[in-house]
Amino acid sequence: MLKLSLFGKIIVYFLLAVYCLVILVPFFMMILNSLKSMREIYLQPFSFPSKVMFENYSKAWQQAGIGTGYKNSLIVAGTSVIGIVIVSSMFAYAISKYTFKGRRFLFIYSMLGLAFPARLAIIPIFILLRNFHLTNSLFGLILIYTSVNIPFSVFLLKNFIDGVPNELSEAARIDGASPMQIYWKIVLPLVKPALSIVSIVSFVNVWNDFFFPLIFITDRSKATITLAVSIFFGEYVNQWHLLFSGLTLAVAPTIILFLLFSRQFITGMTQGAIK
Repeated sequence: MLKLSLFGKIIVYFLLAVYCLVILVPFFMMILNSLKSMREIYLQPFSFPSKVMFENYSKAWQQAGIGTGYKNSLIVAGTSVIGIVIVSSMFAYAISKYTFKGRRFLFIYSMLGLAFPARLAIIPIFILLRNFHLTNSLFGLILIYTSVNIPFSVFLLKNFIDGVPNELSEAARIDGASPMQIYWKIVLPLVKPALSIVSIVSFVNVWNDFFFPLIFITDRSKATITLAVSIFFGEYVNQWHLLFSGLTLAVAPTIILFLLFSRQFITGMTQGAIK
C-alpha cells in the first residue's frame, strides 16, 4: 500500500480539488444560466440570476420536445446496453475460457475498435445503413452503438472472467451443466461488478452522444434528447436561456443514474484495480 507524506497528501488533495472544480463549475454555470433571461446571460453570465425564471424549463420542454427525446433516448440507450452486455459477455467468455484456433486474432481484432474511432468510418457506416434502409431509424442507431461499445466492454469483461477459477466450470461440467448454463449461472453472477461498469459507461456514452443522431436521424419525432436540444442553435441567433435549460434536462438522467449506482460502479472499479 502506497504511503504518502503530509506534503504528498496536500498535493494530492489540491489536485483532486482542482479537478473537481474543473468538472463541477461548467455544470454549475449551466444550471445558473438556465434560470436567467437571454438579456441577463449576455450582460452577467457569471452572476446569480436577479430573477429566477423556472419557466425556461417548461418552454424548453415544449419547444424541443424533451419528452419525445427522453423516450427515444431511453429506447436506444436501454436496448443498446442490453445488446452490449449480452454480446460482449458471451464473446469475452469464449475468448477467456475456451481454446480454439484464431482465438488470439479475434481478441486483437476486437481491440482495434479501441484504437480507431468509429467516426473515422462514418461514410462506410452510412452507406451500409442506407443499403439496409436503416437510416433515420432508432434500430440503426442501436446497431451502431452496440458495435461501437463492444471493444471496451470485451476488454473489461475478459479481465474479470479470467479471474473466475476454471475449477468452478469443470465441477459444473461434471455435474452435467451445459456451456450456456455455466455462462449464465456461474460466470455472470461472479462478474456482476464488471457488468455494472459496462452498463453504466455504455448508457452514459449512448445517452450523451450527439454525432450519430445528427448524421442518421432526420425526423424530429425520432430525435434523441441531445438532438432535440440542438433546436435552440439557430442560424443567426442561439436561444441560450432555453439551450441551458434543455441541456440541464438532458444530462439530469445520467447524473441521477450514476448517483443511484455509484456504489456498484466504485466496487467494480476497485475489484478491477485489485485484479
